[in-house]
Amino acid sequence: MKVAIQGFAGSYHEIAANQYFGSEIELVMCDSFINLFKKLDTKQADCAVMAIENTIAGTILFNYSLLRNSVYKITGETFLRIEHCLMGLDNQSINDITEVHSHPMALNQCTRFFAGYPNIKLVEAVDTGLMAEQIANEKIKGRAAIAGVGAASKFGLHIFKKNIEDSERNFTRFLVLENYPDSKSTIENFKFNKATISFGLTHEVGGLSKILNILATEKINVMSLQSTPYVGNAWEYLFHLDIEFSDYLAYQKAIETIKKQTLHFSIMGEYKKGI
Repeated sequence: MKVAIQGFAGSYHEIAANQYFGSEIELVMCDSFINLFKKLDTKQADCAVMAIENTIAGTILFNYSLLRNSVYKITGETFLRIEHCLMGLDNQSINDITEVHSHPMALNQCTRFFAGYPNIKLVEAVDTGLMAEQIANEKIKGRAAIAGVGAASKFGLHIFKKNIEDSERNFTRFLVLENYPDSKSTIENFKFNKATISFGLTHEVGGLSKILNILATEKINVMSLQSTPYVGNAWEYLFHLDIEFSDYLAYQKAIETIKKQTLHFSIMGEYKKGI
């Protein structure tokens, strides 16, 4: 199986893909989330693993828009404990480091640590693992990368400091994406307990509250609620909800009711809750 990821060898996306699918997969590495979807479009990958939110840095809202505008569905999810390490060439100390290059999400998750090192310049880059590999291959002194401990081992780098993230409760949620038709599930083959739905609303008082009340009535739990601009329609927004449930008939009933009260309704995926 060919699995597209945003990132390169040693990245957290690589770890998440192996965590979900196992190690017997071929990774298709992409330098951006846009290119991840392009790899799917051109059949260079069978599916993809894509980060969507982090417990410190928040949600990658742009990825909701990419998914909404594609033919792909969420078919699974996995959660990864993120443990950031500061790494670079050996025979240096952290006081020798003048620049740290890493993915902006990683930098955003380590603000408290770097507040204690105001002389270190933080530079945004396309990937965590790629920056570690670059330091190792080009023998760059005075520069460090933020990546997982596996990247240090893979590229032979020295770890100056482990667990530099702002909170030990640092998790990233990754979505599994496939070109999967709309669900044909029935109560007999019902196997999922989570879904992501998307919709727009007219500008009326209490519009969103009505949707939430429908879900509450059917005892469906809203795990996350995000909004993104509806491109081309000024000051209009699309809402994206992750919902969790155990009763298939209640879920179906809620969906049919919500469809009638919203605009541009879409089920972005139905899947089993990750762990």
